[in-house]
Amino acid sequence: MAKIKVKAPSQSLNAFSTSSETGKTLPPKKKNHLTLPGLENPMVEIENLDFYYGEKQALNDISMIIPKNKVTAFIGPSGCGKSTLLRCLNRMNDLVESARMQGTIKIGGVNMHNSPEDVSVLRKRVGMVFQKFNPFPKTIYENVAYGPRIHGLKNKAKLDEIVENSLKSVALWDEVKDRLNDSGLGLSGGQQQRLCIARAIAVEPEVLLMDEPCSALDPLSTGKIEELAVGLKEKYTIVIVTHNMQQAARIADFTGFMLLGDLVEFGFTDRMFTKPEKKATEDYITGRFG
Repeated sequence: MAKIKVKAPSQSLNAFSTSSETGKTLPPKKKNHLTLPGLENPMVEIENLDFYYGEKQALNDISMIIPKNKVTAFIGPSGCGKSTLLRCLNRMNDLVESARMQGTIKIGGVNMHNSPEDVSVLRKRVGMVFQKFNPFPKTIYENVAYGPRIHGLKNKAKLDEIVENSLKSVALWDEVKDRLNDSGLGLSGGQQQRLCIARAIAVEPEVLLMDEPCSALDPLSTGKIEELAVGLKEKYTIVIVTHNMQQAARIADFTGFMLLGDLVEFGFTDRMFTKPEKKATEDYITGRFG
């Protein structure tokens, strides 16, 4: 990956300031991840996001931009809020009892939590692939056609076209084109995960979320998914959660490091892995964390 020069943050982001009203010294301002260079073409805009499971706060005042047609990765230890943040983007956390959110999330300029559109329509814009591949107990064809069908598409010729194009996009068409009526559950693990990605992109989302998509796969299948993610960013904005830092370094244009619900650092991947700004980031990347 080519080296990219990133401007140093202004000192005002880290310096203590004084309140004009009370005269008291205030804590340092939290770094604003909305103004980093390279983020001029946003797909996702997050401002002052707090998220709670009951009384427990899982995300703390997160503000950032996820750029269009790039791969953005989130890294960090288990329980740091990576998957919670990912699920906020397509409102899957709405399904969790006692969960609540404060702040704003816009995708393509549309506020995802204050829109007159039905949630299912909003989720159509944000596809998701899970850690454990989960094809439906249906044929390969019906797995991919499922999304377009529930959104009202009935034309068989158009469905055939969508299925073929989606499977080609995930490099699966040549492997399954002669057995589209076989069960998707009969595929190998790597093939099942690519089928799930094909199912997600069949409805042409703007954003594709991937939550640890390779954690249950062998190295060969992992390599195929990584190549796929890099190729798909030409059409989609990819956001991936991974515990594999080498994976983030290989495929992500931007990386965010999360810790205890905070977005500690966010920026160009190559810079974060070679010259992180925060000691906590450096400690995690070099294995000295904790």
